[in-house]
Amino acid sequence: MSSPAARPARKAVIPVAGMGTRFLPATKAVPKELLPVVDRPALEYIVEEAARAGLPEVLMVTGRNKAAIEDFFDRTPELEAALEKKGDADRLAAVHASTELAHVHFVRQGEAKGLGHAVLQASAFVGDEPFAVLLGDDLIDARDHLLEHMLAVQAEHGGSVIALLDVGRENIDKYGAVAIEPGDHPVVDGDEVVRVTGLVEKPPVDEAPSSLAIIGRYVLSPTVFDVLRDTPPGRGGEIQLTDALATLVERGEPVHGVVFSGRRYDTGDRLDYLKAVIRLASERDDLGPPLRSWLHEFVADLPAEGASPS
Repeated sequence: MSSPAARPARKAVIPVAGMGTRFLPATKAVPKELLPVVDRPALEYIVEEAARAGLPEVLMVTGRNKAAIEDFFDRTPELEAALEKKGDADRLAAVHASTELAHVHFVRQGEAKGLGHAVLQASAFVGDEPFAVLLGDDLIDARDHLLEHMLAVQAEHGGSVIALLDVGRENIDKYGAVAIEPGDHPVVDGDEVVRVTGLVEKPPVDEAPSSLAIIGRYVLSPTVFDVLRDTPPGRGGEIQLTDALATLVERGEPVHGVVFSGRRYDTGDRLDYLKAVIRLASERDDLGPPLRSWLHEFVADLPAEGASPS
């Protein structure tokens, strides 16, 4: 078993090169990562999560037609000057916040060859340190400190740590799935910590090793880069990060999983995206009271199940 990492993770990698086809035509000209979740882009929540967990250096792996992401995290002197002239302190603070969350860097993926290939583009940025990978489709509620927990597990055990969610066996074919070491597992802050013994990408339901799915948070050992360089295309003809992690397990490097029990919002799915907007807006001090009142009225007027709306 590898020894724990000598230094803590300080860097985060966020792949943002995807085309966002599930949200067309909205994403024809606007990157899906900038679609608003209430009044902030989904990507801003992700960067905020990384910074809150103590990862001040963030690399975004981009692709063509993603220049708007770089613009969003850049300063906008003209807009700031206009807001300051109007005395709009609240909106000025919100604009400043997006540029001050972290030190954001960018690299082009060039050709979309899968998540593993995207992560490999971060090798020069990361060097020989453990690092986090955050996928932009998964929003973790700010009250649930999943990433901080994963970083603590990696600091204690070394190797790599992945976030897991029990999605039920009937849904596991949509995700990467894991096999885990049997027996009792420690529970820390409500989340179970397990030792991963195998991984497979989107297995058939009857062949899945468990109902535990990999979701979009990873804390990885830098040894994953050497493995990714030698990982052939897998499912979908893409270089799969799941396959590289499976190789690490086979080689005896520890891979642990944190089974998440908190609040997660999948903004990569249209229905779940709408649910995320409603849930987060309904909990806001400024929007919550009138929105909840309207929702009660709206739900009360809904037609019975199966009936056509008027």
